[in-house]
Amino acid sequence: MSAAPKPKHVIIVGGSLAGLMHALTLLTHCPSARVTILERSPTALLHNQGAGVVAGSDTQAFFSRYVCPGHDFAVSSRRRQYLDRSGEVIKQSVEDREQRMTSWDTLYRFLRWRVDGMDIEDYVSGSDLEDLQARLSDHSHGNADYLYGCKVLSVEDMGPTEGVLVCWTNKSGEEAQATADLVIAADGANSSVRKTLLPSVERTYAGYVAVRGTVPEDEISESATETFIEKFTFFHTEGTQILAYVIPGDHGTLEPGKRLVNWVWYRNYIDDSGELADLMTGKDGTRHRVTLPPDQMKNEAWVKQKQDAKDILPPQFAELVDKTTHPFVQAITDNMSPTNQCCGGRLYLVGDALAGFRPHTAASTNQAAFDASTLGEWLKGKIDGKAYNDRIMHHAIDGQRHGVELGERSQFGRHPFAS
Repeated sequence: MSAAPKPKHVIIVGGSLAGLMHALTLLTHCPSARVTILERSPTALLHNQGAGVVAGSDTQAFFSRYVCPGHDFAVSSRRRQYLDRSGEVIKQSVEDREQRMTSWDTLYRFLRWRVDGMDIEDYVSGSDLEDLQARLSDHSHGNADYLYGCKVLSVEDMGPTEGVLVCWTNKSGEEAQATADLVIAADGANSSVRKTLLPSVERTYAGYVAVRGTVPEDEISESATETFIEKFTFFHTEGTQILAYVIPGDHGTLEPGKRLVNWVWYRNYIDDSGELADLMTGKDGTRHRVTLPPDQMKNEAWVKQKQDAKDILPPQFAELVDKTTHPFVQAITDNMSPTNQCCGGRLYLVGDALAGFRPHTAASTNQAAFDASTLGEWLKGKIDGKAYNDRIMHHAIDGQRHGVELGERSQFGRHPFAS
């Protein structure tokens, strides 16, 4: 039986959700370990894209166990339904099923607060903050080193007694290095660590993009309110899928009327086509390969998207697109590593760095929570190293394959509720 690791120094590459979840797990179960997080972003606070997140069972369990027990961070959606082109609900599509919806920003801010003590008073205040602080008074947190503006240059296995040497440039452009006895690669689908150690694993474009945005709940029409509030609503037609649901509003508020309606519109674009290049080229002329950030879409490209929405989508969805002021675009990609461990079991790939789930699964954040919780089971001695690896790989393989199946049916096949 492989004993649970007892690291003295852990380096986590990637300071987004997966990295923060693993950091909090390690801080909880290895309180004497030093945890260093290397984040590539040049700013101390990652940019909030206003992205909605389905809070799956693993995400909810992780937040209840590790982050903020008893605190609600999600909006309930009580029904799944599909619309036809006219905006009418397809009756046979209606399914009463509760799902929980939250936002990337809400999860990130709470995790930063718990991991490295980032001030949350500008995000949660008053009685809510006092209640959180009271309930978490017995929980240690806030002692990880969160270093931003760090670009990893190399990762080298120095052997079982020396650990793993990580070299990077810091925010000042100076080279730095450190040796850790455990490294967690949580640096996303474009993982620099994976590229170094497993260069044959490529991130490939799937043939379509997700155009995304949010609209304040109090700005949508009565028809849109009836369609989207407390409902997970979809529309399909050839080469197109769009969906929408309600997520927390500014500062994580769950108050009705102050929340956001989050929408995701999947659209087919041929790789290396002029249309794709035009969409993914920002106002500053930069051609973005994977993500076109908010406020970077060229005006003429956004005008075309809004016109296409009127021509293709049900009126309620077209309204959401038209009323969005900060759209962004994500190219849908695939990646799958053949293993989750390198450097003799002293380095682990987790989350999107291991397997990129297509967003149709609504499970990317759940994957990060599953991986972190499974590490917690190993650290507590409830499972051994082999069981940890097996569970992580099975979950990654199944989720990645399921996402491809859903995406191919949605964008290139025939969905049963397609108009």
